[in-house]
Amino acid sequence: MGIRIYRPTTAGTRDRSVADFVEITKSEPEKSLTMRVHRNKGRNNRGVITCRHRGGGHKRIYRMIDFRRDKKGIPAKVAAIEYDPNRNARIALLFYQDGEKRYILHPVGLQVGATVISADTAPFEIGNTMPLSAIPLGTTVHNVELYPGRGGQMVRSAGAGAQVSAKDGDYVTLKLPSTEVRLIRKECLATIGQVGNTEHRNITLGKAGRTRHKGRRPQVRGSVMNPCDHPHGGGEGRAPIGRSGPVTPWGKPTLGKKTRNKKKLSSAYIVRRRRKSSKRGRGGRES
Repeated sequence: MGIRIYRPTTAGTRDRSVADFVEITKSEPEKSLTMRVHRNKGRNNRGVITCRHRGGGHKRIYRMIDFRRDKKGIPAKVAAIEYDPNRNARIALLFYQDGEKRYILHPVGLQVGATVISADTAPFEIGNTMPLSAIPLGTTVHNVELYPGRGGQMVRSAGAGAQVSAKDGDYVTLKLPSTEVRLIRKECLATIGQVGNTEHRNITLGKAGRTRHKGRRPQVRGSVMNPCDHPHGGGEGRAPIGRSGPVTPWGKPTLGKKTRNKKKLSSAYIVRRRRKSSKRGRGGRES
């Protein structure tokens, strides 16, 4: 994958960049693997906004992705590589030998015409899925299960890859893309390879309209609001927060405040926490 930039003939194209989509081989999705999904636009069942800055955006058709890879022992041929508007990674269309079709996440290096398989002892090739106990140390994997049989829940975004670093008893140690080191049951499935579309993180939207196309509405800084709208609001000119730290519109600490439950049972399986990020929220903005 590469990135295409524009000749800056307008303000909207000056800093804009897009993917070149050279890996895409099919433009229309497989109809049997699509479904309509209602987008709640940040509202609950009563129509009340519970998540701000959501709404609008281009209409999408959901592609049903096979995160479980539970079709054991049946080889599948990669028929096409497609774009998916619901995720930043590309997806690959598989044709199984028994006639079934499924979508999977497209890993780096998986070409049209290749054969993939999910098995307890599968060949060590990109796109194959097997238990973590059967994967050699140092291997990069993605679409990792947290619980056996539940399907892949980790390492699914574009360019992501976890490294198998150790095996001890019933658990395998994984180094996740966030630098967190975590223990996973050896029976959990993982797919060999790194998720494709690795240059996605380098794309610049360039204008507000592209954010609106994604279904994101504008954010307004609390410091420019009135005191009745936000704890940061009010004052003359560019006033400071006036508190010991930044807070949400409802007065709770934010931008660095840890929210993970200290009594969460799965904390026992985290060997090392992820390193702290130097960024303060999205684009360094306050809530």
